Amino acid sequence: MDAGIQNHTEHYVHDLSNPTAPGLCVEMLGVADEACRAGDFDLAAEIYTSQLAELEHTDRGLCLRKADALARGGRIADALDSYCIAANLQALRPDELQILVEVIAHTIRTKEQSDRKTISGGSTSESRCFESDELDDEQNLDLFSCRVCKCLLTEPTSLVCGHTFCKRCLEDDLTKECRSLNVIASGLIEKWFSSESKARRYWLEGEGLWKKQDVSNAILKFNKAIELEPCICRLLARRAELLMEMKNFGQAIKDWDTMCRLRPQWPKAHYIKATAFRSAGRNEEALQEYFYYLWLAVQTLSLSLSLSLSLSLSLSLSLCFCLSLCFCLSLCFCLLASFPDKASSCKTLPTFSGERQVQSQLLDSADFECSLCMRLFYEPVTTPCGHTFCLKCLERCLDHNPNCPLCKENLSEYLATRAYNKTLLIEKLLQRFFCDELAERRKVHEEEMKELSNLNQEVPIFVCTMAFPTVPCPLHVFEPRYRLMIRRSMETGTKQFGMCIADELKGFADHGCMLEVRDVKFFPDGRSVVDTIGIARFRVVTHGQRDGYHTAKIEYLEDKKVEGEDLTELLKLHDSVYDQALGWFTSLKDDMKNQIISHFGQLPVKDPDPQDNPNGPAWCWWLLAVLPLENKAQLTILALNALKDRLIAIRRVLIFVTRKRPR
Repeated sequence: MDAGIQNHTEHYVHDLSNPTAPGLCVEMLGVADEACRAGDFDLAAEIYTSQLAELEHTDRGLCLRKADALARGGRIADALDSYCIAANLQALRPDELQILVEVIAHTIRTKEQSDRKTISGGSTSESRCFESDELDDEQNLDLFSCRVCKCLLTEPTSLVCGHTFCKRCLEDDLTKECRSLNVIASGLIEKWFSSESKARRYWLEGEGLWKKQDVSNAILKFNKAIELEPCICRLLARRAELLMEMKNFGQAIKDWDTMCRLRPQWPKAHYIKATAFRSAGRNEEALQEYFYYLWLAVQTLSLSLSLSLSLSLSLSLSLCFCLSLCFCLSLCFCLLASFPDKASSCKTLPTFSGERQVQSQLLDSADFECSLCMRLFYEPVTTPCGHTFCLKCLERCLDHNPNCPLCKENLSEYLATRAYNKTLLIEKLLQRFFCDELAERRKVHEEEMKELSNLNQEVPIFVCTMAFPTVPCPLHVFEPRYRLMIRRSMETGTKQFGMCIADELKGFADHGCMLEVRDVKFFPDGRSVVDTIGIARFRVVTHGQRDGYHTAKIEYLEDKKVEGEDLTELLKLHDSVYDQALGWFTSLKDDMKNQIISHFGQLPVKDPDPQDNPNGPAWCWWLLAVLPLENKAQLTILALNALKDRLIAIRRVLIFVTRKRPR
């Protein structure tokens, strides 16, 4: 016997029935115990045999010591004889068979590990069905499986997070919001897996009837489901459990037998089949199935105890039955050598496949078309009502109306959360089955984004009010076209757009100011408050439109710099007008000053070099924004590209407002 088995279990000494019986030699028993500890089980067995021969009445504890020594020495058949003798004296307890079970389990596990090494060089396709022992392992689930019930998605329902589950699973889980089924996913599953989908519905109907204790009708539903899909192990398992509840052990065992043929390497199937045999009182067959299970995976003490119990029941029946038991055990050990090769087993037996296959003739990119843009889904999102659209298409629709474009269900709450997460199931199906079409669709989208981000080519124009460089310009955005414009400026990363006042003939004025977005706050109904600040002036070269909002090709304006005497005169004028502006602002009433400060901030300090910024001093634009001027007058001053002219214009306005101010 190898060292691994010798050391596999600690030496346990059974109590003697009569320690003072004539013929027993305490010294010899001590030698036998030491031999067991040293791993010399043959010597220990010989000593126990000689001691038993000296007794007038067989000692049960001594028989068990001999049986354990023989078992640990690898002599299972001889050990069984001694266990049977002990069983005839008194029924065996499961714990008294612990060594026998552990030794057999160790032997089987060693054989299994050896087999695994032998076939480890095999192809992936031949061994993939043995990668996991459990049907519900996450890696065995494909795209079409619900992560809750582990079965084919039935009435697939997509959550705000983007994950998709069965509608029934979400209803059972009160922590999740229940929504309408995903129309696209539901249609695809019905189309691609019609038989399994119908079987799953029968299955769920059976579960519902079973829950109501209507087992007679429940079994009919399960039967219909299995007629459609006879190779779904989970379905067979559930029907077998129902049959066991109905005390129909014979049919339940047939279902477990089918599962064992479908997945010969699934330990749980053999374990539950053994349980069914034991419930039916068929202990010999239960024992054999336990050994099958042991051959596959012996990992828990609970299994060893169950096997010990079956052994103790069997060994307690009769001496005649021991022959059957020995035959059963011999058969199990023969199976270690004759069990079908794993690779060939995969080829000849129907096995579980973790990946559902879609027939190529059923694949149609038209099933993945957005009903709004009539193109392949890009960043698909699903509404609470179950309809799927491209993210950008849905956002544009919700800019105009907070209702679903298809069923008209109110989506105000969905709009308020702005949780437009991609529907992962649809996204992954596109990546798997239509990767080329998706790559082309992505290319088109990226080209559109690149075009939108090219501010040298085309600038979006917000037609609303006057804006000035360095001056804050808060905006309340509620029109659908400007919602789209602001969103695009954020998505492209430019965060910039032009601001112009309206023009009756051209649509908007020929001059304006570029604004940069500093922050956006959205309201639940889709409106937003956009915090912007002016950064540069421009002149419109051409007027245009895009998706409902205005656009323009522009050229930026910069002040012309002066030198020499012109610069001296400019600096003198600059200081004079600034002092005049400061005096005017200081003379305002406190409430008026506070309103101006709260909206535009404090009057900027005087610039040491008024020509340092191409747009001129910041205080000029601040003053122009707060002075009581019409937009056309402000626009005229904004368009000036000479700081001297702008200062002269501002001085005239200051003189005018100072004279008009009541004394």
